[in-house]
Amino acid sequence: MILKDKIIIVTGGSGLLGRSILKDLASKGATPVNVDILQPDKADYPFVYGDTTDANSIATIIQTVHSSFGQIHGIVNNAYPRTSDWGIAFENDNTLTSWRKNIDLQLNSYAAVCQEYIKYCKSYKSGSIVNMASIYGVVGNDFSIYKGTDIQPVAAYSAIKGGLINFSRYLASLYGQDGIRVNVVSPGGIFDHQNPIFVEHYENKVPLKRMGTPEDIAPAVSFLLSDEARYITGHNLMVDGGWTAI
Repeated sequence: MILKDKIIIVTGGSGLLGRSILKDLASKGATPVNVDILQPDKADYPFVYGDTTDANSIATIIQTVHSSFGQIHGIVNNAYPRTSDWGIAFENDNTLTSWRKNIDLQLNSYAAVCQEYIKYCKSYKSGSIVNMASIYGVVGNDFSIYKGTDIQPVAAYSAIKGGLINFSRYLASLYGQDGIRVNVVSPGGIFDHQNPIFVEHYENKVPLKRMGTPEDIAPAVSFLLSDEARYITGHNLMVDGGWTAI
């Protein structure tokens, strides 16, 4: 019960990773609040409609959760907004338009959530942020694992996740004096019924010889939000089966 009585916002809690993060937080004593534009299939946890790509909505989210539950002890930046042409080839004539839009939807919305939450936290002299990044914010893509599939890794994804990691270090450095911790979790590939050829290629390379699951990722998020990580800030925790070790 390392998160007993803690109120934690999880953006994008209705998604694949979000659902597992909510469940793990609850198992450790927290009250997790799902903030999403998608109503969850099951009302297992408190739900607040919120669009993290809208600055006005973010302020309302913080106010709503605070008025309903009291002090917000942590927030997980997990939402994954993207355009309908996500996956467009880098050399496509429309790529830069898509690039700019997705940078705004993802990286800029993460920054806006952090800004609003940090303003809220300063009066409490405490708070914890976990930003969700990726192995591809740290290392380049191994394009050989996509051969024989129609999977097209997105250039903007690497830029967004790499930027998010160093932005998180900036926030950790600046707001540590205010008792606010900012950390990152970078998952490796998560199994989601992808093309079997890709899955085989991925599992042949990764040291633990399997793709990750949402249940592999969620405990790392809970740990970084807890007081057991009270002296950890500015850290990027790789949860990748050893992918970035080779």
